[in-house]
Amino acid sequence: MKPINFAVIGYGGMGSYHVHTIMAKEPEKIRVIGTYDISEIRQSISADDGYYCYESFEEVLADTTIEAVLIATPNDTHKELSIQAMKAGKHVVCEKPVAMNTKEFDEILSVSQKTGMHFMVHQNRRWDPDFLIVQELYRNKQIGEIFQIESRVQGANGIPGDWRHLKKHGGGMMLDWGVHLFDQLLYLTGSPIKKIDADLSDILGDEVDDGFHCFIIFENGLRAIVEVGTTNYSKLPRWYVKGTEGTAKIDDWDLSGEMIVATKEENLSSPTPIQAGVGLTKTMAPPSEEATQKLPFPEVPRNPSFYHNFFEVIRYDAEPFVKNEEVRCVMVLLDQILSDGRIAEKERVLTIV
Repeated sequence: MKPINFAVIGYGGMGSYHVHTIMAKEPEKIRVIGTYDISEIRQSISADDGYYCYESFEEVLADTTIEAVLIATPNDTHKELSIQAMKAGKHVVCEKPVAMNTKEFDEILSVSQKTGMHFMVHQNRRWDPDFLIVQELYRNKQIGEIFQIESRVQGANGIPGDWRHLKKHGGGMMLDWGVHLFDQLLYLTGSPIKKIDADLSDILGDEVDDGFHCFIIFENGLRAIVEVGTTNYSKLPRWYVKGTEGTAKIDDWDLSGEMIVATKEENLSSPTPIQAGVGLTKTMAPPSEEATQKLPFPEVPRNPSFYHNFFEVIRYDAEPFVKNEEVRCVMVLLDQILSDGRIAEKERVLTIV
């Protein structure tokens, strides 16, 4: 079966990353023919990389050899470019966030349905090894029933780039990292959200949020803390997961950390009180040595790559790994947080199975 011919719209950081890192892993399935970017500098870089440089988006759409386009442009352009591409008979892969809000995404989905063109969102953080470990712990109950998950990404470099500081372009951390972290949690749990409290920060003085802190209660009882920060000079763990029989801590994307579980031995000796400041505590003393053990993180299954799945969807009508109804759940949640910081009663976030 012949590979899918792609044109890449936007040859900046993410567009070029797709080409050289993600698409390049599937040479028998994905072939990048050319690129288009409004920046002459990025067009020149693309040409140096050996790709044909289209002079306009219209030229891309007129090229009958192109079956699909990747949209890797600022957030506020996703809807218009995606709709134009599908109306021209091109399948679309779109970077996240898929659109500025749910209404825009619904317009995209309507065109996809009318034209019969496939539309998929690149929610790449579902493939992160750290997330897959947490997902496996949630499934296999190696630390017991998980009742709380803390998911954080933190840095001290402020908001990167230029347009990400501007509301009209869809800037801010909620539409940047929030899209990833909420997608992971909704995909992980398969449970509707019962309650969410959100606090967005503006420490840097931009017109968009430079971080946020959310507390979520799912209908299945799971509680989650989701935090993004851009002014953190000392970071908290990427994941902190509490189960009824153990705790897992993943410090960073290098998978450093530890998993400690109860041994369930009988006749354990009681914890010895420790000096705590100017007092004693038995409650906060470490458990006796025989009460717990360190275990390695579980091995996790590797899912087919995004572009492998996209090829299967286009050529063999396979099921998308990232489903549009799942993406819509995240967009509904983000809309509600950005509007009032709470889940609106009129539209609950739907279950993701």
